[in-house]
Amino acid sequence: MLSIRFWGVRGSIPCPGQETVVYGGNTSCIELRADERLIIIDLGTGLRPLGDWLLKNDLKKYGKIKADIFSTHTHWDHIMGFPMFAPVYIKGTELNITAPITFENKNIKDIVEDQFSYSHWPVRAEELAAHITYNQIREETIDLGGGLVVTSKYLNHPISCLGYRFSYQGKSVATVYDHEPFSNLFAVDPESPDYSKEAAMEGELAAAEENEKIVQFIKGVDVLIHDSQYSKEEYLGKKGWGHASCEHALQAARAAGAKKLLFFHHEPAHTDSQLDQIEKSYIAEVTDLQTLMAREGLILEL
Repeated sequence: MLSIRFWGVRGSIPCPGQETVVYGGNTSCIELRADERLIIIDLGTGLRPLGDWLLKNDLKKYGKIKADIFSTHTHWDHIMGFPMFAPVYIKGTELNITAPITFENKNIKDIVEDQFSYSHWPVRAEELAAHITYNQIREETIDLGGGLVVTSKYLNHPISCLGYRFSYQGKSVATVYDHEPFSNLFAVDPESPDYSKEAAMEGELAAAEENEKIVQFIKGVDVLIHDSQYSKEEYLGKKGWGHASCEHALQAARAAGAKKLLFFHHEPAHTDSQLDQIEKSYIAEVTDLQTLMAREGLILEL
């Protein structure tokens, strides 16, 4: 059985307070279980309560904590929970961290462990008790053993970012965040001095092809966890920031024939009442697709 539990559902920055208690204020962290095997997606601040829960449950049950961690990318809100992840300070913990290949001077190990320098944290990486291995991948399919397979897909974000599709016993879960739809990068206004009809047409075709690749990546998925940080109106003022609108998430899910859609990576400025309103205005009218607003503590079983 595949099961999902949400520990952090926000984007950009943690937002604790009275106005975020319903949906939660922690940044991205998802727990995935393939029967008893533990998969963690992202190292946002939701990782801290997950770690505390693992100490009380997995450590007691299995005698140690062992997890495969898949990082979508290394922006701060997706890695900042790691220094507060209690299992890294427990001897016997085994963590295998997989992330996209970066095109900068630092690799994933350097980026994560930079947080454990005295400039940022009182404990250094060399002092961690856990055994940690790091892997960097591109678009590929990996057999994790025991019938669990993960496929990765590059997304549209201002840094190398991967979506993941996990398949197990005929069920599948896909993550598509941080991501915004591909668009034509060439001038499309005929009055623009940079306008070229041929280039504009080529740009439209290229964007359509890349958007179709995403649709094929999530085709028929049982659960789609999709970036939906903005409303349609908000997105118009934030194109290029690497996040999608609720409308686009619905369009992608419908085009792919996904069975269930989770709105995810909520705008940190959106209060519980605003997210309630989004739920009413978007989700309540959806009849052809089961759609939910992701919130901390939500558990789904497939």
